[in-house]
Amino acid sequence: MGARRLVDLSIAIEADLPSDPPMMIPKIQYVDHGQGAEQMEQFFPGLRREQLPAGLGWSVEFITLTTHSGTHLDAPYHYHPTMDKGKPALTVDEIPLDWCFNDGVVLDFRHKADGDRITAAEVDRELNRIGHELKPLDIVLIQTGADSTWGTAEYLVKGAGMDRESTLYLTERGIRVVGIDAWSWDRPLPFLAQEFKETGDPKVVWEAHFSGIEVGYCHMEKMANLSAIGRQTGFTVCCFPVKIKGASAGWVRPVAIVDADD
Repeated sequence: MGARRLVDLSIAIEADLPSDPPMMIPKIQYVDHGQGAEQMEQFFPGLRREQLPAGLGWSVEFITLTTHSGTHLDAPYHYHPTMDKGKPALTVDEIPLDWCFNDGVVLDFRHKADGDRITAAEVDRELNRIGHELKPLDIVLIQTGADSTWGTAEYLVKGAGMDRESTLYLTERGIRVVGIDAWSWDRPLPFLAQEFKETGDPKVVWEAHFSGIEVGYCHMEKMANLSAIGRQTGFTVCCFPVKIKGASAGWVRPVAIVDADD
């Protein structure tokens, strides 16, 4: 096996950043080594703090967050109770492992304005431009450039997003895991809300997500560093989610595996 380069495509879970709606912002309580020493004295009766290395004990963190905090993989159950036109939707602990380790493809839409739709025709043109023909279980990553604003309130309204037709373009060709470097696979929610307010058309509400009712699929949101892959094809993506019973999503640390010899 030749040399390989591993590219981290995730963001860290951090407390108090404005990069989520207020109800979803993670909270982290850090127990440092000094506090850990106090806990160890209670756990081991008769233990004196000075008996510990440098008088220090363990460190522990207590975290309050949602399954959609940080980089995560949404299961079909997030979108609806059913998928594939009536079958029970898969929860994150039911996702087939072979969906999550496959050839990767990056489609670059950084030229599009914030809130723009990425259409099926544009996906088709980008695939033609890079000379790639999709095959079942390819992992397709959508690059919008929104990750450059991670950690700021602006992140919530940055980037273009997929729509119903462009998502079905992928899933009807056997794609089961996709990802995006923005807060949502759909266009940013404020753009959807404004369009619904202006038109009253419910079809604009979460249209890309709801396409999973027809064809079940998973998408990763809040990805990052897609540029660091250094290519649009010819790499592998590994993205196994944390196994949470009956959950709509699981935290994931996606990695691009690139052959360094190429």
